[in-house]
Parts: sequence; structure tokens; C-alpha cells
Amino acid sequence: MDYILALLFSLLQILSVGTAVPVTMDTVLMKSKVKWMAGQLVVKLEKNVEIPPTLTLSPPTDSLDGPSCIVPVLDGYNSLISDSLIGVSQIKTEIASLTGYLDQWRKAHCSEQWPKLSLPMRLQELQSQKKHIHTVSFEALLRVKEFLNLLLKNLDLLENC
Repeated sequence: MDYILALLFSLLQILSVGTAVPVTMDTVLMKSKVKWMAGQLVVKLEKNVEIPPTLTLSPPTDSLDGPSCIVPVLDGYNSLISDSLIGVSQIKTEIASLTGYLDQWRKAHCSEQWPKLSLPMRLQELQSQKKHIHTVSFEALLRVKEFLNLLLKNLDLLENC
């Protein structure tokens, strides 16, 4: 009886170790590159974008439910940033570069399809207020900075497909 229990315990341990997904070198490199790209973007946003002091934001509602939300959220905010604002064209290019990199990495390393997620409510509201282009642009820039800071604190979520 003891040998059956020992055998079951060994089998359970083998199954639990065998099903764990090891972090590959590709994943480590990807996280490192995303950390660098997002960090550079945050620095540029803090340095180059002057937000009017009268602009107040509601609390952030964006969350990182996993990597499937990162690309559409950043793409959504990036599409709201007006090209007419001084100094944002490079920032928009770098946001697009980050989202393109993450999307390309996902396509190469994840076999499962990402579900079509609904965008955060505030992003949806901003998309409907495009007539106030500069106000929307400034808020989108602030939301990108908040989202990137959240991403930098949760880089481990990038390991999941």
C-alpha cells in the first residue's frame, strides 16, 4: 500500500513540474526590450509633453488583464493623439513601435488566438469626443503614461499568451 502512495506522489510531482511553462530566453529578451521601450516612452512623456495644469483626470480604469489588452489599449490611445501637438510625432511613432513589437512577438510565440476584448470605458468615451481634439490628445497622453507605468510594474504578465 505504501508503494502505491509513493508512486502516486511521484507521479503527481512529475505532472506538476512537467506542466509548468519555463521562461525562455526569448521571453526574457522580450520583457527586457519592452521594459526599455516603455521606460524611454515614460521619460519622453514626462520631459516633452506639457499638460495644461487645469486638466484633471478621473482615476485610471485601465488594467492589465494580460498581454491581450496591451496592444489594443495603446493603439487606441495612440489613435487619439493629435499630430498637430508639438513634439508628439516621435512619441506616437514609439508607441506604434512598442505595440508592433508586442503584436509581432505574440504572433511568433503564442499559438492561441487572443480574444477580442472590449476597450476600457474611458478610452471608448474619449473616442467619441474627437471634436475636442487637444483636450482628448492631452488626456490620451496622460493615460498612455499611466498605462506604461502600470506595464512596467507588471512585466511578468507578458509571459502569458
